[in-house]
Amino acid sequence: MSDITFSERDICTKFILPSLVRAGWDVQSQIREEVSFTAGKIIVQGRLHARGKQKRADFILYYKYPNIPLAIIEAKDQSHSVRPGIQQALDYAQTLDIPFVFSSNGKGFLFHDKTQLSGGLEKEISMLDFPSPQKLYDYYKTFKKISNTAAQKIVEQDYYIDTSPKQPRYYQVIAVNRTVEAIAKAQNRILLVMATGTGKTYVAFQIIWRLWKSGKKKRILFLADRNALLDQTRRNDFKHFKDKMTVVRNHKVDKAYEVYLALYQGLSGTEEEQNIYREFSPDFFDLVVVDECHRGSAAADAAWREILEYFSSATQIGLTATPKETREISNIDYFGEPIYTYSLKQGIDDGFLAPYKVVRVGIDKDLEGWRPEKGKRDVDGRLIEDRLYNTKDYDRTLVIEERTNLVAKKVSEFLKHTNRFDKTIVFCVDIDHAERMRNALANENADLVAQNHKYIMQITGDNNEGKMELDNFIDPEQTYPVIATTSKLMTTGVDAQTCKLIVLDSNINSMTEFKQIIGRGTRINEAFGKFYFTIMDFRGVTNLFADPDFDGEPVQIYEPPSGAPVTPPDEPPIIVDPPIDPPGGLQKVRVRGVDVKILNERVQYYGKDGKLITESLKDYARQNTLNEYKSLDEFIRKWNDADKKQIIIQELIEQGILFYDLQETIGKELDPFDLIAHIAFDKPPLTRHERAMNVKKRNYFTKYGEQAAVVLERLLDKYADKGIENIESARVLELDPLNKIGTPAEIVKMFGGPAHFKKALKELETALYISA
Repeated sequence: MSDITFSERDICTKFILPSLVRAGWDVQSQIREEVSFTAGKIIVQGRLHARGKQKRADFILYYKYPNIPLAIIEAKDQSHSVRPGIQQALDYAQTLDIPFVFSSNGKGFLFHDKTQLSGGLEKEISMLDFPSPQKLYDYYKTFKKISNTAAQKIVEQDYYIDTSPKQPRYYQVIAVNRTVEAIAKAQNRILLVMATGTGKTYVAFQIIWRLWKSGKKKRILFLADRNALLDQTRRNDFKHFKDKMTVVRNHKVDKAYEVYLALYQGLSGTEEEQNIYREFSPDFFDLVVVDECHRGSAAADAAWREILEYFSSATQIGLTATPKETREISNIDYFGEPIYTYSLKQGIDDGFLAPYKVVRVGIDKDLEGWRPEKGKRDVDGRLIEDRLYNTKDYDRTLVIEERTNLVAKKVSEFLKHTNRFDKTIVFCVDIDHAERMRNALANENADLVAQNHKYIMQITGDNNEGKMELDNFIDPEQTYPVIATTSKLMTTGVDAQTCKLIVLDSNINSMTEFKQIIGRGTRINEAFGKFYFTIMDFRGVTNLFADPDFDGEPVQIYEPPSGAPVTPPDEPPIIVDPPIDPPGGLQKVRVRGVDVKILNERVQYYGKDGKLITESLKDYARQNTLNEYKSLDEFIRKWNDADKKQIIIQELIEQGILFYDLQETIGKELDPFDLIAHIAFDKPPLTRHERAMNVKKRNYFTKYGEQAAVVLERLLDKYADKGIENIESARVLELDPLNKIGTPAEIVKMFGGPAHFKKALKELETALYISA
């Protein structure tokens, strides 16, 4: 048998694996094969979704799994030289933070050494000369400046791995490893930036666990700013600390524990006796982990900052999804540049975070403003000031009841068209607005509220009944509440895995707060059908999407305009719901009898490049198709040559073509071939029914036996009704009306066997597109 007959998998098992074992790599503990390290981006088509391709490495080699990934190997069959796999392997290695990269065809290796400690950047080596684990680890330690035994012990400390299927994702491993390595090398201020929903608390647990078990850190303080977040941390990721852990409550201190969970405000206060952190000696803790550190910990004059400065001898780690950088507040100034950043955009591209649609609703009184007619009075009979009011006034100083009712109506319409039991959060201006929105939504959904009054709940800081339902809202197993109206309370610290709709009816001017709010929807929960979410925007807040930092990079420096205070508007020391009354103690002006209507409504989609599509879907699809196919002839040739048209369709979907939404816009009766040919190449389209009738007119079925002809005619009807993807499905023979002809095995036998049936199906597809 010649070498050329070996497949890529054969090369891995017959040549590469023996070479690794010969070099001293342990198959069980150091070698992982066919490693999928992303989940595959979720591609949304209307209300449907699909997963894109996962990124998969042929081999990842570890000095110690999962602590220390050292090398990646990409294999090619023996029709290639050793070089073709290196570019893909380098791309994977950059993503995975791996320094040693190999490609192989089974005859040798191309070795790319980022450390250049092996004597150069790239060189070919024989199958007998693959480096040993110890040699690569020695290079690794030198490259990472892990120079002493104490540091090495910390770096090699195991992760906490239990019997559950949960394993750290690649970016979590990078975040943990970089942090542990930095601390092993005596770095004392560390900043990690990770998008909401990527497991910051799990990362914090693994960092603390490894430092604690290695003996590097003995007493640890974990600081958060919400009771809900603290309780989630204690019950979930941190539960493995068991009786070594305590939660500081009621301003009481017990120094007998090793891991302490506390609220910032639980350790400090306005009165000296409330500053219980001073009951600990300044050197009591040797590690402080600050969750959501974009809050008050970043402000030099904030009370919370006093806690960090009091424990200044401790190593301090800041965790945030949205670091804050203003003239007065700086995470980077305090903690230093982020040691690792995993952005929202990257999380969506990897398939670990949910993509989203944006529905922008333009209300006439928002877009044009509202000026009261002369002599207009509010509901209490007071004369309304004659001026132009706009969205900055609505629900803050001026309440237009009809506007509130219209927002509630549009939200309810959306849910009625999708699923009325999709978890929904409505963000309002303040508590009063949240109260009124709950009332308006209840009236729009009176049937479901009558069945269970908890269908809609106001969940704000002042409402104990609502706050008691917060855990039920975020629990995927609990049906109620379905809709939560809130102001600030639910912006962070709420792990709402199944939230599918986020409604913005609040003036959010802070990028930090905006990203936190959007983070309520980014989690995926496949078991409960949560793969993407929708943002319904009534205030133009999603204009912030245009900010280049929306993908999770640090927020830009705030430049206050002339005469404005230097403190930016997004810097509350503790998140609380705004009071019912506006600043200055003025009462809100409430009016009714105002004609309010929708001026425009449009849907925006998240493109494959991580940005919102701003042009029309048709223009966007045209450009992406032309990037893939330079001419109509090239497209037709590839379409006709494909064994299955679904392969071409999937490739186009991964290029960002939204077929479902294009069909809604251009024509539901067109199949993907005609949509693309029409949009990208201006070819007049045929409907599926027209294509099917053209085949029938040509007496196409006469060359087959009577029974086989009936089968093909039914398949053609299936195509006209549902599309090409359906007749290519392996299950099509099990469906009505084909299942009435016979079992799948009996139908295939009518054609003379599987090969002949496949050939007949291919010929039918050729006949469908013969005019092309």
